[in-house]
Amino acid sequence: MINTNLNGTWHMMQTAAKRWCGLGVPGSIVNIVVVQQGLHGVAHTRAARAGVIAVSEAVAVEWAPHRIRVNCIGPGAIKTEGWGVYPRSVQEKYPRTNPTMRAGSPWDIAEACIYLAGPTGGFITGELLTVDGGGQHWGEIWTNGKPEYFAAATRLWDDQDDPD
Repeated sequence: MINTNLNGTWHMMQTAAKRWCGLGVPGSIVNIVVVQQGLHGVAHTRAARAGVIAVSEAVAVEWAPHRIRVNCIGPGAIKTEGWGVYPRSVQEKYPRTNPTMRAGSPWDIAEACIYLAGPTGGFITGELLTVDGGGQHWGEIWTNGKPEYFAAATRLWDDQDDPD
């Protein structure tokens, strides 16, 4: 994960920046990262993507004099071809991991990329645009299903008598 997600992103960014600097033209990089809040069971990819966010923020400042902007998009539950790798129970729960109560589409992410990379995002650099239907403010995402210890704690909370 570290080599592919973090190092791979770094090498892609460096290659693009060197090319643009050599040509004397501006550029815009939009990295796609995993939404950080509430994503459990994949600590290794969260760590790698946190690194991508950190390096994107740093080089956004360092490369600004070269007219190179760097931003990130953090998608939530997006229904893509890979959706089918998850158990049916997880597929059915994913749309309820955000207040809009739906899964996003690849087009939602494409539009965000167009916004950040194009002229509309010309004064934006070093930012993470979260495209998750408000999921970062909502709750939890369990990519491998909710562990029993957590489910039991949740049931305990839900089963408590309301003091009011």
